Amino acid sequence: MNTIAQIFVVLAGVFHLAVFAMESLLFLKPSTYKRFGVPNEAEAKIAKPWAYNQGFYNLFLALGALGGLVAGGDKGHAISLFACACMAGAGVVLVASNRRMVRAAAMQAGPPIIALVLAAVL
Repeated sequence: MNTIAQIFVVLAGVFHLAVFAMESLLFLKPSTYKRFGVPNEAEAKIAKPWAYNQGFYNLFLALGALGGLVAGGDKGHAISLFACACMAGAGVVLVASNRRMVRAAAMQAGPPIIALVLAAVL
C-alpha cells in the first residue's frame, strides 16, 4: 500500500479512536452527548449503554486499520483496508438513515474512502 493511502488509513483510525473515547468514556459530558444529538442528561443516561457498545465498535475498527499498518505486508494491509471499508460502509448507513448527519458521515467515511481509492489506483 502506498504512503499516501497509509496516511489516510491513519487519519481514519485516529478519528475512530476519538469517537471511541467520546462514546465509551466521555458520553455523559454535556458537550459530548449533545454532539451526538442527545438533548439532555436524562436521555444521555438512557443512551449510555448503546453509546458505550458503539464506542467499542469504533475502537475495534481503529485497531484493525492501525494494527494492519503496523503488521505490514499484504495481509496487514488487507486488514487495514477491510477496516476502512467497514468505516466507509458505516458512514453511508449513517447518512442514509438521517440526512442531517451528512457532515458526521463525511468525517467518518471520508478518510477511509480516500484510503481505499488511493490504495486501488496508486
